[in-house]
Amino acid sequence: MLYGVEDRVNNIYPNRPTATYGQDWNDALYALAKIESRFRKNAYIEYGNTLVDQKFQDKEFDVVVANPPYGVDWKGFKSDIVQDKTGRFKYHPAVSDGQLLFMQHLISKMSLEGMGVVVHNGSTLFSGDAGSGESNIRKWMFDTDIVEAIIQLPTDEFFNTGIFTYLWVLNKDKKENRKNKVMMINASEKFTPMKKNKGKKRKEVDSLSRKEIVKTLTDFQDNDYAKVFDKEFFYFNKQALTLTNLDHNNKSIESILEPKKKSIKLTPLKIVQDEIIIDKFELSDISQLENIKDTIKELDYKEKDLKVYVSESVYYFYDEDKETIVKQDDEVQKELGCGKILIKPSAKKATKTKEANITITVEITPDYQKDYEIITYNKDEEVNKKNIDDFMVKYITKPFVLLDNVVGVEINFNKIFYKPEQLRPLEDILSDIKDIDGELKTLENSLGV
Repeated sequence: MLYGVEDRVNNIYPNRPTATYGQDWNDALYALAKIESRFRKNAYIEYGNTLVDQKFQDKEFDVVVANPPYGVDWKGFKSDIVQDKTGRFKYHPAVSDGQLLFMQHLISKMSLEGMGVVVHNGSTLFSGDAGSGESNIRKWMFDTDIVEAIIQLPTDEFFNTGIFTYLWVLNKDKKENRKNKVMMINASEKFTPMKKNKGKKRKEVDSLSRKEIVKTLTDFQDNDYAKVFDKEFFYFNKQALTLTNLDHNNKSIESILEPKKKSIKLTPLKIVQDEIIIDKFELSDISQLENIKDTIKELDYKEKDLKVYVSESVYYFYDEDKETIVKQDDEVQKELGCGKILIKPSAKKATKTKEANITITVEITPDYQKDYEIITYNKDEEVNKKNIDDFMVKYITKPFVLLDNVVGVEINFNKIFYKPEQLRPLEDILSDIKDIDGELKTLENSLGV
């Protein structure tokens, strides 16, 4: 691939001197490239792991190309990569897949006018949630406006894999009309079947298809298999929030809490559920802490038979049907609002006046739920905030508090180029049913049914 690109550059710019540099850790690929370098001028091939032992630290290049390994973990080099001092790794992807480490390395080797093409599988497009290393790497690439296009290639186009692969076209010196834009090219159907398979390679992007794809990228205009987007099209808000769950009367325990209080603390007499009975709330045997924790884990406050007694005739329980905490006082029930009954054991250290002990406490708290919403992004900060606020008003019916908003970046080719299946007209379907019905009646008559 490296020398193929060099030959193409020399064909386009025959009077421009070139030098070729390459590094690989694969013994066979290194050996092949090293042999080839002996027959070329200014070709330098080095052996080593690019991620932890780069050989050309002082070099920058006008053209970079790479086909890094897919889905290969980097846990064996994690310490070296995390402590890397070159500044090339802005973020770290999941340790299970190092493709985006290679992407960042390649970008670091590009000159100010440099461009590059990197071959990846689909995981680099969408793996990792907003705020993850993968999403942050994509966002950094889009923020710096280095991605010019992404091209989806056909399946079965490589010798050792049958999956879809993608060309990331990188450019540090975009033309004015391409700045802050990214082209998506769906070239998955641009191929001819091979007469004879070569490993898993059953398709070939033929010469005419290659020229068509290149022309599409050169024109940088929409057509039936390519679209140009503002880069922010691929950004999204992941807005975290805390919801306050409500009972059937739209009430929460929160509404009856005293000012600045976060819960109602009970002084329990006993806790009962099925055959479990807790009637001692201070225990002197510290070694029993784990056993007590295990016992409490078996308690489920949402089951009706869990009762927390504060006297012989007054107890609290959770009504699952109404989703509310109920205070039972003799024959009188009072619905307090949606909440949780929390039973917590804790070990208290010995003091000068008291021995070490285990204390079991009971609290009734509001039922808060952390959640997040995916919301359309807008590069204008005020408009983006309004989008979030409008979304909340339209779709969120419970009381809520907004938490952190994290902006992520994801590319979804299926969503961009999805073509819904053309449904048959209803008249045709009804006509077929009528014909089948007639055939069935004819068959019934012939059988004498």
